[in-house]
Amino acid sequence: MPTVHLLDTVSGNIRSLVNAIEAVGYDVEWIKSPSDLEHAERVIFPGVGHFGHCMSTIAKAGYVEPLKNFIATGKPFMGICVGMQALFEGSEESPEQAGLGVVPGKLKLFNSSTKAVPHIGWNSAATRTFTDSSLYGLAPHSKYYYVHSYARPIEELEGWDVATAKYGEEEFVGAISKGNVFATQFHPEKSGKAGLRVLKAFLNQTRLSPLEAAATKVNEQEGIGGLTRRVIACLDVRTNDQGDLVVTKGDQYDVREKEGAGGVRNLGKPVEMAKKYYESGADEVTFLNITSFRDCPVKDAPMLEILRQTSKTVFVPLTIGGGIRDIVDTDGTKVSALEVATMYFKSGADKVSIGSDAVTAAEEYYAARKKLNGTTAIEQISSAYGNQAVVVSVDPRRIYVSSPEETKRATIKTKFPGPNGEEYCWYQCTIKGGREGRDMSVQELVQAVEAMGCGEILLNCIDKDGTNSGFDLELIQTVKDSIKIPVIASSGAGNPAHFQEVFEKTTTDAALGAGMFHRGEYTVKQVKEYLAEKGLLVRADDL
Repeated sequence: MPTVHLLDTVSGNIRSLVNAIEAVGYDVEWIKSPSDLEHAERVIFPGVGHFGHCMSTIAKAGYVEPLKNFIATGKPFMGICVGMQALFEGSEESPEQAGLGVVPGKLKLFNSSTKAVPHIGWNSAATRTFTDSSLYGLAPHSKYYYVHSYARPIEELEGWDVATAKYGEEEFVGAISKGNVFATQFHPEKSGKAGLRVLKAFLNQTRLSPLEAAATKVNEQEGIGGLTRRVIACLDVRTNDQGDLVVTKGDQYDVREKEGAGGVRNLGKPVEMAKKYYESGADEVTFLNITSFRDCPVKDAPMLEILRQTSKTVFVPLTIGGGIRDIVDTDGTKVSALEVATMYFKSGADKVSIGSDAVTAAEEYYAARKKLNGTTAIEQISSAYGNQAVVVSVDPRRIYVSSPEETKRATIKTKFPGPNGEEYCWYQCTIKGGREGRDMSVQELVQAVEAMGCGEILLNCIDKDGTNSGFDLELIQTVKDSIKIPVIASSGAGNPAHFQEVFEKTTTDAALGAGMFHRGEYTVKQVKEYLAEKGLLVRADDL
C-alpha cells in the first residue's frame, strides 16, 4: 500500500488516526527525526491539546525549519486540529509562542459568555471561498467532529480556500487550503464516513471539480447549519461471575438480575455493541469501566484491548471512564493518573472520564480555599492533553428539604415535591458508584473541577438511573447555569421523546442513552430521526 508519514507530537489519541489512514488504504510510517522529512512524500501533522505545548515540543525537537522546508517543496502536507493551528502565526492560548507562520493571523479564544467552551461536537465545514478548488472531499451538508477552545476568525485570508463553521455567532476556519497545504480544525479520523472521505481525498490528492466547487458555494449558507445535537451511546462494562467482560445495566447501579441466581446482567460484548452503535449513527461512544481489575497489571487492563479493537472500526470519539487515578500496580510500582490516561489514549481513547477521585479533589480544593495544587488527576491530564480530553462523571442525588434554611447547600424549588411534600431540594454528590454521599453540592463540585481544567461534565442522576422516566431537567439546568464548560445529560432516557425534551427544555450540550439502546427498544438512528422530525439539527452519518 502507498505510505503517509505521520509526525507524532506525543499528544492525544494518535491510534485513531493510524486506524483511519489504514482504513482508506495507506500504510503509516513515523517521522522519528527532522531528517526523516527529507524522504517523505506525504506528511500529516496531527495534534490535540495546548498550542504552546505542541509548538514548544516540535521546536525543542528541531522540527520547525524542516517542516517549513517540507511545505516549500510542494509535497502534500496536512495539519489536523492543533496541527492546523500550528500553521498560523500564533495563538492567544500561548501569546509568547510563535507558530510556523505559514498562514497569516492568530487564533483567538471563543467567547464563553454566550456559549460553552470548549466547542465540542459535530459542526459544518462549509466552503466560503474558492481560488483553485483545492478543498478535499468536503461536503456542505456533512458534519465533522470538532473539539477546541481557540479558533482562527474569518478575516485577512486572501488567497486561501476556506471552509467555515459557526459556533453561536462566531464564524471561524473549519478547514483551509492553498497549493499543497491542507488543514482541518476538525478531526477527520473522528468524523465518521464524512471524515474518512476527506482523509482519503487528501491522500489521493483528489480535489473538487469546478462543478462541485460551484455547487458547494451555492449551498454555503445551508451547509453552515451549525452545531448539531449530540446523541451518545454509553456502555457500562464489567466482568461477570464467569470472568467474561460484558456490557451491563442496572437500576441505581445494581447490575444483578433480580431472579434466578442473581448473576451480573449480560447485555452483550463491548466491542460488537460499540460498532453497532457507531453504524446506527452514535455521535460518540462512552465506556464506563465498573470493575476495578485489581488483580490485573495496568498494562494488561482489559479495557485497553477493548479500546484497541473498537478504534479499528469506530470512527467517532471514544471516552473511557473508571480507574483513571494514581494507583499501585500489582508489582508494587506506583503509576500516576497521567500515565494511566496515556495508556488509554495510546489504545484508542479520545477522552478519559474521572469519577469519585474528582469529588475528593474538589474537597481538597475547597479546604485549600480554592487554591490549585497541580497534582490532581484532572490538572495533570489537562495540562498534558488539554481540557477537552478530561471529562468528570458526576453522580448526584436529591436531598429534599422543607426550606432553604434547612441546609447550607444551594437549593432549588422543585416542581416534584419530596415524599413529605418538601418543595425544595439540593443535589448531593456521591462516590463509589452512588454508594456513599458527601457533604458537597453538585454546583460546588462542577465549579471546582472546571477550575482544575475539566473540559466536560457527564451528568448522571442516581434518582433517575434505570427508571426510563426521562432526564432530570432541573438538575441539568442547575449545572448548566453553574459552569461554562459543556454538559452531557445522562440517566433516565427511555424513549426518543426524552431526548427531544432535554434538548428543548434545557441548554444541555449532549444527551446520553444506555439501557434503551442495549435492550433493543430503540436504536440511535431512530432517536436521531425523531429529533430531526421535530426540527432539531442532528448529524446523518451517511453524508
